[in-house]
Amino acid sequence: MINKILYCKIRLFWKLLGTIPLRVLYLFSDFFYVIIYYLIGYRRDVVMKNLSFAYPEKSKEELTQISKRFYRFLCDIFFEASKFGVWSDKKMKRHMKFVNYEALNDHIRNGRSISLFLGHYGNWEWIPSIPLWIDRNIAGGQIYKQQTNAIADRLLKENRSRFGSECIEMQQTLRHIHNHKTAGDITVTGYLYDQSPSKEESRYFIDFMNKETPVLTGTERITKKYGFAAYYIDIKRIKRGYWQAEFVQMHPDPQSLPDFELTDIFYKHLTQTISRQPEFYLWSHNRFKFAR
Repeated sequence: MINKILYCKIRLFWKLLGTIPLRVLYLFSDFFYVIIYYLIGYRRDVVMKNLSFAYPEKSKEELTQISKRFYRFLCDIFFEASKFGVWSDKKMKRHMKFVNYEALNDHIRNGRSISLFLGHYGNWEWIPSIPLWIDRNIAGGQIYKQQTNAIADRLLKENRSRFGSECIEMQQTLRHIHNHKTAGDITVTGYLYDQSPSKEESRYFIDFMNKETPVLTGTERITKKYGFAAYYIDIKRIKRGYWQAEFVQMHPDPQSLPDFELTDIFYKHLTQTISRQPEFYLWSHNRFKFAR
């Protein structure tokens, strides 16, 4: 049960935070970076462990510099997320640009649904602004993991669905896709595909960041089963507060691929993206806890 008074207070705070100019929010971000990195030391051991796995050729000093840039980014993304709920369509499109979106529109106009594969890289909280760039006669959605805190879960869903992209709880993915397919709807669905599977679900392993790592394969199975187009979202930071995401076709005919190859293609793309600017990946996640 949600505490309605507490929820309203937090929601009001979040809205008010979003009205503060971005340049001022970055001053807050710089301040919180000092607290989180130097005073609290939030998951610093996890971050350094993950970076050492990924880049064994780098010195401790080099890894520390990447780590510091990561924590600056982590603070930035929190404050940037508050803007998602208040910016106009025009301003959102200026700060989050999508490249090759016409490729998606071509599929939509030809009656083909689309699976969008992305990782926890860059400002993934602004990715749900995709509906501003593509044809509106679709059922847009994003798969997410339900938060344990009811207030946080509700606020997350409200924020991410602002531009018309529905939040679909992970356990409801198949039902959502099947129902829309049965109804004849065209769907464009985003999947944060680098989530860690549970130990029981750890059946397929790949070489990711120099570790034999278990990965999820459900999005591949859905994409191939229903004949969806498959695109990877390649995210780049242009400058602070400005991001660009390119839709990259993973394969013209995913159904023709052997099992797990589409997943392998995703991780090849993601590895290349991370290598370009490693500080923008979510290194604080214990990604390799079930690696072997």
